[in-house]
This record gives sequence, structure tokens and C-alpha cells, in this order.
Amino acid sequence: MQPADAIKALAREVGFDDCRIAAAAEAEHADSFREWIAEGCHGEMAWMERTPERRCDPREVLQGCRAVVTLAMNYYPGSNPADGYRIARYAWNDDYHDIIEKMLRRMDEGMQALGGTQRFYVDTGPVLERDHASAAGLGWNGKSTVQIHRHLGTWFFLAELLTTLELPADQPFGDHCGKCTRCINACPTKAITAPHRVDARRCISYLTIEHKGPIPEEFREAIGDRLYGCDECLEVCPWNKFAQLSRESRFHAREAVFKMKTRDFLALTDEEFRALFSKSPIKRIKRPRFLRNACVVLGNTGTAEDLPALEKATEDPDPLVVEHAQWAIAKIKGRLPGRVA
Repeated sequence: MQPADAIKALAREVGFDDCRIAAAAEAEHADSFREWIAEGCHGEMAWMERTPERRCDPREVLQGCRAVVTLAMNYYPGSNPADGYRIARYAWNDDYHDIIEKMLRRMDEGMQALGGTQRFYVDTGPVLERDHASAAGLGWNGKSTVQIHRHLGTWFFLAELLTTLELPADQPFGDHCGKCTRCINACPTKAITAPHRVDARRCISYLTIEHKGPIPEEFREAIGDRLYGCDECLEVCPWNKFAQLSRESRFHAREAVFKMKTRDFLALTDEEFRALFSKSPIKRIKRPRFLRNACVVLGNTGTAEDLPALEKATEDPDPLVVEHAQWAIAKIKGRLPGRVA
């Protein structure tokens, strides 16, 4: 068996849904990435500014890098089980970083046995991973900048191993979006400012996860019932007609979370928050930001029944929670019959 075939067989054995190989080269959209950073479209994600040359070329990350082994893992967990709110599907249960990193270590061990030296990443390394995935034929980059796979749709994680092994590159699959603009049209905040270009400062995923301060009022109503992240541009993609439920149960909905109503989250202490979201990617944003998000959702969807929980939240020790709770109260009261905010 040739090394490339052995690597792909190992990927299937480990649990990945697809594995393809790209030659180590500068990322196709390196110049666009540099312009995007220069224009400040990355918002507060300052880590993206660091060592841009390393991020644009895997050969700057791993000395002697000859190939990039790109991997896809299906995480589609099905329809939303929550009552009154939405959480991005990737965050319904355990953190994918922890799950996939263990799988990558097994891949690394197998590739070491073939004589290679590797560095591997899942969403966290200095690598423009979607460009390398597209070059390898592991789907293509959609107009929303989300990677699309012909069998998995939009519901998959990307991971990669940079390697010194000399491996034959697979052929690209090409762009199959055609004239479709569903993702652009669906974005609630018009964050997709042009095909293949997203202004993170307008993106609901950025605002509810990466953004640390108050959510700008101009975007609060557009957030709607989105408690953490936003799947809108993923959900509307027509390629999802091929999506199937993930085999990995740790990506399926965590019952302890989804049995709660939005207002219930406001009562969580810091300890309770950390316990509820143990091993979850949601734990990373910490309690104040999550409660901030819950207040925004209640401001958009809440009723008089939610006011007592919000009134109590105005006494929270964190001013971020207080301000958003006050905003939510005003919004709900403004909707009540015969009442004004």
C-alpha cells in the first residue's frame, strides 16, 4: 500500500469522514486574507494578525513541509431541540477540539511510522485551512466562506496535518455554488459583504462568541433567538440535502442544556455554568457573555413571564449582564399591551 493510501485508510479507521491531500504551497487566498486583516474585518480577534506569513504558507510553519493532509468530520446532530432559542449546532455537546485532537494524534503516530514529521491542527493553528482543503478537493469554499462538501453539506469540521512526507496531491473538486446566493441573502446582519467575504464585526457568531463587550444595539434585534453562534448561512445551503446525522454521539444535543428555557440560564451561578457546560465550547466564553446573550434573546422573544428573571439579572455583579438585562426589560415592556418602554 502506498503511503497516501495508508494515510487515507487510517483516517477512516480513526473516524474521519473524508481525507484528501494537497501539496504544500501558499494559500490561494493569501492576498485576500492580508487585505481582510488590513481593513480590520477580523474585529477583536487580534491573534489573526500575528505572523501572517506563517498563516499563509504551511512551509513557514513546518520546516520541510511537503504536503497538507486535510480531513473532514461530520458533526450534524439533527433538528433544534430547544424551546425558544437556538445554539449553533457545533456547540450542542462536547468540544470538537478535544475529540478531534485525539484523533489527530493517532494520525500523527501512523504517519511517523511512515517516516514523516507532522504538525496538526483543528481550527486553531496558523493555517488557512479552507484553502488547503479546497486545493485537495475536500469540498470548496462557499460564498459565505463556509466550506461545502458534496456529501456532508456544510455540517463538518476541518482538520489538517502538515507533513514532511512526499505525497501525491489529489485533484480539486471545483466550486459548485454557481449563481446561488442563498447564504448572502439569509444573513440577518448582512455580514457577508460580498461573495467569499465576511465582516466579522457584523457576524452573529462573532458577536455572541468572540466579542467580549456589549453587543452593539444596531445588531441586537437581528440576533433574534440565537443564544450562541449562528447557523443561518449553513442551514440555507442546498448542498445540505445530502447531510446525514453524525455517527459521533458526543456531537448530539446535551439534554441537561436543552431542557432549559432561556430565562433559566440567567439564574446560573458561575459554578453551575461551568458544570452545565463542562467539556463544551460554550464554557470558553464564560458566564457573563453567555448571560449577555440570553438577555438579548429575551429582549427579542421574551414575555411578561420573563421579567422577574431579568429584574433579578439587573442585580448581577457583572455590568455586562446588567446593561443587557435592562435593555431586554425595556424591549419586553415596550411590547406589552397598553405599556410603553
